[in-house]
Amino acid sequence: METQKKYNCIIIEDEPIAAEIIENFILRNDDIKIIGKCADAVHAANILSFNKVDLIFLDMNLPVLKGFDFLKKLNDPPFTIVTTAYQEYALEGYDFDIVDYLMKPVSYERFQIALNKFRYLAEAEDALMEAAHNDYIFLTIRKKQYKIYLEDIYYIESFREYITLHTKKESITVKMPISKMENMLSAAKFIRIHKSYIVSLKKIEGFSAGEIIINNKRLPIGRTYKNMIKEIKI
Repeated sequence: METQKKYNCIIIEDEPIAAEIIENFILRNDDIKIIGKCADAVHAANILSFNKVDLIFLDMNLPVLKGFDFLKKLNDPPFTIVTTAYQEYALEGYDFDIVDYLMKPVSYERFQIALNKFRYLAEAEDALMEAAHNDYIFLTIRKKQYKIYLEDIYYIESFREYITLHTKKESITVKMPISKMENMLSAAKFIRIHKSYIVSLKKIEGFSAGEIIINNKRLPIGRTYKNMIKEIKI
């Protein structure tokens, strides 16, 4: 019998009643484990530094550091479900990998819809990670699964919450943070050269201190990635 996968989550909420409601809802789900409850982003950042967290329940109006400002400071934020009393935050959240927005007061039925969205996305990401070890990945495009062979990818480009895979046949755009794609790809075959670019090592045609040439296109090397580029072996 297959064991149900468990997910770690934290609640970031400065209103005790709102935090208690979310906690009680989570406790009804055996596959979700609360490993931290935080009233501010500073405490949450400390938990994230020392623990594997799969999901954040994030209030927007936090003391000291607001919700989206907190996410901006994370290199690879976990899946996030926003809890807020203000609908306008949904527009700003397009720049992040937000699973869902729960408007306060939150009902259990609406909470479960958000949690099921998370489960679907988490399972899809796990499948991508597993496939990447087999030299291919599956991407969801217009509700269909497409098989992409890693050897066909020249480079990956990001724009906000979207990435474009430039391949031998075509360019494919999907909604996914570039950090998640980076985690899926083998470090031996791909390298991050910029906050907006990942390239295939085998497809590099040449490089200098400031740029890489791949498929006749010049891609910039980010300042924080220059030392890694010096050590690559093509």
